[in-house]
Amino acid sequence: MFLAIALLVVATAAMLAVDLLVFARDHRPTLRESAAWSVLWLVVALAFGAGLLLWEGGHTAGEYYAGYLLERALSLDNVFVFAVILGAFAVPAHLQPKVLSWGIGLALVLRLVFIVLGAAMLDAFHVTFYAFGALLLYTAWKLVRHSDSEPDPENSRTLRLLRRWVPSATPVTVAFVVIATTDIVFALDSIPAIFAVTQDAFVVLAANAFAMLGLRALYFLLAGMMDRFVYLSQGLALILAFIGAKMLLIDVWHAPIWVSLAVIAAVLGATVVLSLTAAPAARPRRA
Repeated sequence: MFLAIALLVVATAAMLAVDLLVFARDHRPTLRESAAWSVLWLVVALAFGAGLLLWEGGHTAGEYYAGYLLERALSLDNVFVFAVILGAFAVPAHLQPKVLSWGIGLALVLRLVFIVLGAAMLDAFHVTFYAFGALLLYTAWKLVRHSDSEPDPENSRTLRLLRRWVPSATPVTVAFVVIATTDIVFALDSIPAIFAVTQDAFVVLAANAFAMLGLRALYFLLAGMMDRFVYLSQGLALILAFIGAKMLLIDVWHAPIWVSLAVIAAVLGATVVLSLTAAPAARPRRA
């Protein structure tokens, strides 16, 4: 298992390097470039799942696909927040791809730490399942309650600390650090959620890695239309509430992996369709 994780980390680092050095180098990517790279990373993620199917069988592959879909759904909120951060700090368009790449790379390193700690806690303390389940239900409630609130990166604790320690930090450096640390907050929700799908640390890491790899291309593909995803918070809240309830019921009911996959896909699909078909006048303000 350690060798498999090490190989996955090396492969992820190589793919991040390709993304940084090839995709939209020194310029803001066009919609066509972003769409092409989004499809490429999706194909790579699906192909990895096919490899798992041949290597470990249908159950492990199903866990991976469910985890990947869950992380991909939760990453939609990251896209919106990244747009707010880049706009708040006036990061030049040609530097945005590089800032996002380095920020996502650092976020993946931090997520690896969370995954290792989470797997160890679940293995050592069964009560951790209940703690994670309660955390996800609280997060779902918080998402619904604050679905119209707008993040304010310029008044974040991270920014205050960075300006205190490094007064000369440029807006680009600040944006990079805020993006990476903001993802820690997202990880506190998404890592417990995926552990409800699988307790296999390798599968959890793979799902996170492939979901994050395509995040930069997804940002440039969707950033201009994020205001249309008006029901995103409600959809994500439903998904997190389902996963949280599943963790709390772990000693009573073990849902088949296809149930998790179907619920996540159905809620995400309904959220997108309802958001895109909502009449402009009827759309609530989306943070």
